[in-house]
Amino acid sequence: MSKIFIDGNSLTLESFINVVRKGYKVELTEEAIERIEKSRRLVDKFVEDEKVVYGITTGFGKFSDVSITKEETKKLQRNLIISHACGVGKPLDEETTRGVMLLRANALSKGYSGIRLSTLNTLIDMLNKGVHPVIPEKGSLGASGDLAPLSHMVLVMLGEGEAYYKGERLSGKEAMSKAGIPIVELTSKEGLALINGTQVMTSIGALAIYDGINLSKMADITAALTIEALNGIVDAYDEKVHKVRAHRGQMDTSKNLINLLDDSQMTTRQGEIRVQDAYTLRCIPQIHGASKDALKYVEDKVCIEINSATDNPLIFEESEEVISGGNFHGQPMALSFDFLGIALSELANVSERRLERLVNPALSGLPAFLAKNGGLNSGFMIVQYSAASLVSENKVLAHPASVDSIPSSANQEDHVSMGTIAARKAREILENARKVLAMELLAACQGIDLRDKKKLGKGTEIAYNIVREHIQTIEEDTIMYKEINRCEELIKSNTIVDEIEEKVGKLL
Repeated sequence: MSKIFIDGNSLTLESFINVVRKGYKVELTEEAIERIEKSRRLVDKFVEDEKVVYGITTGFGKFSDVSITKEETKKLQRNLIISHACGVGKPLDEETTRGVMLLRANALSKGYSGIRLSTLNTLIDMLNKGVHPVIPEKGSLGASGDLAPLSHMVLVMLGEGEAYYKGERLSGKEAMSKAGIPIVELTSKEGLALINGTQVMTSIGALAIYDGINLSKMADITAALTIEALNGIVDAYDEKVHKVRAHRGQMDTSKNLINLLDDSQMTTRQGEIRVQDAYTLRCIPQIHGASKDALKYVEDKVCIEINSATDNPLIFEESEEVISGGNFHGQPMALSFDFLGIALSELANVSERRLERLVNPALSGLPAFLAKNGGLNSGFMIVQYSAASLVSENKVLAHPASVDSIPSSANQEDHVSMGTIAARKAREILENARKVLAMELLAACQGIDLRDKKKLGKGTEIAYNIVREHIQTIEEDTIMYKEINRCEELIKSNTIVDEIEEKVGKLL
């Protein structure tokens, strides 16, 4: 079984995906182990000396002025977990939960949290052996981190709560027993170290950005097929046009379109049929490109966050300092994931408009609603309805979560990020956008057939053939949701992108 080593500094988005989706095992580096043990020794020293340190010898939040004796430290940490486990709603899915566990372990491995090595190894053992805590998706303010959902993760380490193990939903105690992992008794600082961080929002968002980047490539492929179905004008994608504006995403999209459509006999040049295309065709590089630039920004922020120490207080062993700060605050991620949702929403928005052009005979020159025998058959009429519904829903979901804040902890925590809500919204927008693109993909292939398919571009021919391996041309009305779902699965599996990249070249 493949393995990755974590040290708190070098986790990549690709490695993250390999662990959460492909089951790679996780192990600490020797350097990380050394840092963890040094940090822990300093915590033990502070407890023994009864030094006043937030979260170690004091209560939490508004109770930060309440002193805790060294005899009470274990009870303090247990009470923290059981009282903070207030999550509600559906459980996070398995890959998101694995992501939460991986990211928390990686943050702790930086050596600024004061956790015992044995406790961290318990969390890593759970990840490696497939004990996945039941973590409700709702209940986090995104500062002080993801307190409520992360507490549900830690409950299982204590033999409390619930977990999935080998397909069964069990009590935490039973799941740990079946996996052969001893439960732990937390001691000073450990409960706080495990729950005070941004790992829930970051896990959800990391999966969304990874899938969003792939979806942006698929958006270019789908758009290119629609260009062919509508005999679109390729002059607008000329490199000269985009160099004089020079936004990276715009230039990358124009290159993708030129490469995908190379050698196509179904595209046109300006003046052959018409002088200009409508914006949803002519401005694909500008529209898709802007979303790609946004995705790049979010990817950069996620890659910083997955290698960050995000709890409080932080232990600086070399200077023997404990500093209360605010690295748990989710604002950097909240703004990023709101931006991610907007960027993905726009990919769906323009896709639906291209779909409308395909089904509208006044705009396409194709049979109404792409039906061969319209009237008796409704064809793609309601496909566009469904796409419009999803796009409208995305516009509601794209309202930023980060502009809201409700003070908590008796106004001690008087500005919170709502970053976990932003991440969850971005994920939902992604899922809707994928469905809209599936509808456009299906319709574009239908339009190409109704246009008496000629030679397609080097990239679009590959995409068309993959679709047609799974879905035949629709001759008369059929149960459309099944076809849409098949198309969506092709997008979700990344089959089309992977084959085009293998045979034509890397998509940007």
